Amino acid sequence: MRILVVGSGGREHAVIRKLKESPEVTEMICAPGNGGISADAECINVKATDIEGMVKLALEKQVDFCVVTPDDPLAMGMVDAMEEKGIPCFGPNKKAAIIEASKAFSKDLMKKYSIPTAAYEIFDEPDKAMAYIKEKNQYPAVVKADGLALGKGVLIAQNEKEAEEALKELMIDKAFGDSGNQVVVEEFMTGVEVSVLAFTDGNTIKPMVSSMDHKRANDNDEGLNTGGMGTIAPSPFYTPEIAQRCMDEIFVPTIQALAKEGRTFKGCLYFGLMLTKEGPKAVEYNCRFGDPETQVVLPLLKSDLFKIMKATREGTLEETEVEWSDKACACVIEASGGYPESYKKGYEIHGLDENGQHQGVIVYHAGTKKEDGKFYTNGGRVLGLTAIGNTLGEALEQSYAAVKEVTFTDMHYRTDIGRKIKEAA
Repeated sequence: MRILVVGSGGREHAVIRKLKESPEVTEMICAPGNGGISADAECINVKATDIEGMVKLALEKQVDFCVVTPDDPLAMGMVDAMEEKGIPCFGPNKKAAIIEASKAFSKDLMKKYSIPTAAYEIFDEPDKAMAYIKEKNQYPAVVKADGLALGKGVLIAQNEKEAEEALKELMIDKAFGDSGNQVVVEEFMTGVEVSVLAFTDGNTIKPMVSSMDHKRANDNDEGLNTGGMGTIAPSPFYTPEIAQRCMDEIFVPTIQALAKEGRTFKGCLYFGLMLTKEGPKAVEYNCRFGDPETQVVLPLLKSDLFKIMKATREGTLEETEVEWSDKACACVIEASGGYPESYKKGYEIHGLDENGQHQGVIVYHAGTKKEDGKFYTNGGRVLGLTAIGNTLGEALEQSYAAVKEVTFTDMHYRTDIGRKIKEAA
């Protein structure tokens, strides 16, 4: 089988490396890909959001199966366009992808189908949103851009001044373009955050191993929100009892709700959860694999990823094996200094072999390019150094040992990935 994976980051690299393990997969293409991915797939420079260009590429290359991983092309209907031309796809169609593309839609869906979540209101005028926040007078307050914002459209206001700044950034300055035309203002939930990705064919749902992302740029969860600075899996807070509650109260009801709304979801549905005193609640949904969660979840998958992806599309997930390792996995992200704001690109990366890998870890490339056999930085998040261990401590030790050996100028990383979990354990 010749497979096309759409995207260019660490998540795509993780998907490609796992797909390559399938005996059915003989050829991998990635568009646009990156320097490190080029060791595992043929990279072709077509933008992930260029639907017409991507369909053309798939037809020219006679692709047997396409995996659409980023949120933008899913929300724009890339799966629909591919399927129309007879190219089987992994990923939700445009109607189902709205669960991530519109936070207002997803919150209203939760309310309508009694899926536990934070109390909220939706606004399309900053003055009305501010009046509501003042009236509530409960801080921190959460302000979310309705649309897609690269995982950065959620602002947490500690006081009235910060709430005004958040609304200005999203709705007036349009930091994320039209995504901020509407905002969701919701109560701040306290508890432990857990991410659970799940395979679903629209009827059956099979959750993956739980994971925990570290969104803030700096240690101790300080600094700006990023696309993710590191992850661990599984989360010890996500006990079998909590997993069962999530299945009964959140996962299954969500899949059934989407089907009832005529938006049957097939692919990977990501549940952002908060384990509160009252029980687990849904924070948000993503319509695709999370990044960097995928970089710690897929290495623990023992079953054939390609078979699972085919089953989600064909509606045969119930009878398809999805088996997980009971080991632990950790990923530390190496980022460019200054990320997520301004940063320089083009620094040589030291410590990688000719395939962009390093002994003792799996190196997932996010923002790299390859020139004359050398790897260079080419983005905000540059590499994910992932290790598997018998315990989380062992996995983290291996990841951090590699961080000391894989380096580049002005490199930034967090030194406390998984620390809270280790302390709790």
